[in-house]
Parts: sequence; C-alpha cells; structure tokens
Amino acid sequence: MNGAIAVVGIGADGWDGLPENSRRALRTAEVLIGAPRQLALLPGGDCPGERITWPSPLRPAVPGLLAAHQGRAIAVLASGDPSFYGIGRTLAETVGADRLRIHPHPSSVSYACARLGWPLEDTETVSLVARPLAALAAALHPGRRLLVLGEGPETPARVAALLRETGWGGTRIRVLEQLGGPAERLLDATAADWPHERTDALHVLALDCARDPDTLRLGTVPGLPDEAYEHDGQLTKRYVRAATLAALAPAPGELLWDIGGGSGSIGIEWMRAHRSCRAIAVEKSAERAARIARNADALGVPGLRVVTASAPDGLAGLPTPDAVFVGGGLTAPGLLQACWDALPAGGRLVANTVTLESEAVLAEGHRRHGGELIRLAVSTAVPVGGFTGWRQAMPVTQWSVTKGSEQA
Repeated sequence: MNGAIAVVGIGADGWDGLPENSRRALRTAEVLIGAPRQLALLPGGDCPGERITWPSPLRPAVPGLLAAHQGRAIAVLASGDPSFYGIGRTLAETVGADRLRIHPHPSSVSYACARLGWPLEDTETVSLVARPLAALAAALHPGRRLLVLGEGPETPARVAALLRETGWGGTRIRVLEQLGGPAERLLDATAADWPHERTDALHVLALDCARDPDTLRLGTVPGLPDEAYEHDGQLTKRYVRAATLAALAPAPGELLWDIGGGSGSIGIEWMRAHRSCRAIAVEKSAERAARIARNADALGVPGLRVVTASAPDGLAGLPTPDAVFVGGGLTAPGLLQACWDALPAGGRLVANTVTLESEAVLAEGHRRHGGELIRLAVSTAVPVGGFTGWRQAMPVTQWSVTKGSEQA
C-alpha cells in the first residue's frame, strides 16, 4: 500500500510482547510517533527511526504532523488495540482507513476480562478518556459488570465519589494496573470505602454495580419516574413521555431537536436509548436551560446540547435533525413550519399540546401533511373518602408524522 501508515498497538509488556510483524513495522519506520511512555518502550538499537511525541491537543495536530513527514515510512504507536477507543479512529477519520495498516495488540479490556473471568461479550465498556465523568451514570444498573477506561491516576477516586454521591456506594471497584506488564497490580474495595486518592495512570476499573436500597431505580426504556427529574412543573409526565418517545422512535446515531425543552426529559431519554444518539434542547428560559443541563448530567447524558433561545429564531444554524419534538411554543408564528422545513425525507415530527389554541395548529398540520393525530388520557387511582376513584390528568393531543420524499 503506497504511503501506508503503520499503526502498532503496544502493551505494558513493551517490546517483548510484540509479534514479529509489529516489530518489523517499527524497525523499518523512518518516523516513530507516540506518547512518551510508548516511545520509551522501544529499544533504540532495533528502532532507529526519528522519534516524535504527540503534541497536545492531539487531534488538531494530526493532519499537519503527518503532512510534514509525507514520503517517509511512518509508524504510530497506540495503547493496546488502536481501533478500540484509540488513535486508530482518529487516523482513519483524518487520512482514510485505506492508508492505514493496523497491527492490534490485546486491549486492556481483553486483559481485564481475562483476569476477572468475565465474558467479554457481556461486559459493557465506558470510556472516561476526554469524556465527562457523568457519562458513567447511564450505565449503572444493579448486578451489571462494567469496565471503565480511566483518564488519569485520579479517575478511580473520582468514580468512587460519584458512586457514593448517586446512591451506588455498595459497588465493588477493582482497579487493574499495568495489565500484561511486570508491574501489574490489583486494588479492590467498595466505592463507599475506597481508600486510594491516586493509582497508576495506566489502569482499567472493573465495577460490580450495587444500588443502595433507597436509590431510585431507573430502567433502560423511556418513561423514567418523574422523580428522576429536577423540574418546576414543566415536565412531560412519565406515561405521555413513554408514548412520545415511542412515536419519535430513536435509532443509533440519530439527532433530535427538543423544542421547548422544559426539564429536558424528551432529549435525555432519547439519548439514553443508545449511546450514539444525540439531542439538542432549545429552551428560551436561562433558568430552565441550566436545569436541563443538570438533569442531563444526573441521568448520564452530559453530551446533551442546550441552546438558550426562542424558537424558531434559535433553530438557525443547527445541524439537520432526524426527528423533532415540539413540547411548547406551538403558537409561535412559523415554528411548526420551520421544524417541518428542517427535516429531511424520512424525518419524524412529534408535537404535544394540552391547549385548544395549539391543538388547532396540530389539526392544521395533520390536514396538510397527514400522519397520526391522537389524544392521550391518563387517570390515576386516588382515595375518595373510604373508597378509590379515578383522577384524570389533562388530556394531551399528539400529532406525529414522517416526512415523505415527495415532501422534502
């Protein structure tokens, strides 16, 4: 392959742990690029190429650094498997996968599962490398086994603190350091009793998740308990929320606009449907926008983007959505049309209302574009004297429609 870049995975066992094809790529490289720790693992006599340390931040520097050594044989060092939360993805997105020759090494996750006796296919991995700590919250479920990729020596202590603060103090934490190398070590304690402020920087955390008895149980499907949210009353209630997410039908990688975000519940539960789902909440109230961000952190989707603006003006310049939910502001001039115009063919629009004025807007949208117009009514059993009766919440009118190719 002309101009190919060798991407060589290396573990804590260094040169001794590399197969011959990986060693050959490093021996013949004129330029060796990697982190200082990785470069230090290579013997000078066997690997005479020029050694270059990655600058920080790394990603913006990749194109220029590779271009500066164009025409020379380049080898890039990576920790473990370069294609598993590693430099392999960045390089493929920057120069194209066809220019890469990847030489994988066992990943830290493979090593960890081997040490713990956990089946790799049943073990979820959460990376906290360059990601918010709050991202861990969405993966916490009783009895689940998680592997967490840490960013530095303070990560285990930060994870333990998060678990204690969110009602998961009984979770067993094992930190596996320097996996595969001569300095391999295991640290073991619960989150409630975690004693280590710092660990080795090269580590994986293994969590046996245990929820404290009084901690609110959160499932994996839409319709989380209303108590899971901080709100001021502007909240799509649980059963209507579940029906709304079913109509929106999130799929991996899709983007939602949540217009009139309120407490952020629709966007949050859209993102909880799959780790690659994305959402933008548009909310004109700064107080509510801040509340949405807090809810997103607490429920494990800190990547939810919050735009503090009125719609439709605040929609200008946003990336094209796969689906749009309108939970407020339907009577704002041009809002519904702006949402419809933003959708590509196959995009979905769902809008809810409890007022007659907004209901008329939905009826007109249904007349023009089709789709489904329904009314959702939820009643709750409550005491009536010495008996029990039904108390009905305000009915919600919902319009859902998929944009056809002839309408795009």
